[in-house]
Amino acid sequence: MDPRKELIPLFVFIGAGGTGAALYVMRLALFNPDVSWDRKNNPEPWNKLGPNEQYKFYSVNVDYSKLKKEGPDF
Repeated sequence: MDPRKELIPLFVFIGAGGTGAALYVMRLALFNPDVSWDRKNNPEPWNKLGPNEQYKFYSVNVDYSKLKKEGPDF
């Protein structure tokens, strides 16, 4: 028997936490409308969001498919 078998859960949870953090940062970099990867063709990506597009990670009691636009077009 390995004398350090009690460290296995520690490494599993630290690995899962690191993987989750990396995936969340990747989601923010790729899908957040505040990030502009192409300034020449799309300098303000937040202006192209429709009122029914959800960009929050989790939203409580909001049905984005039923929202109507309330502001002007830019």
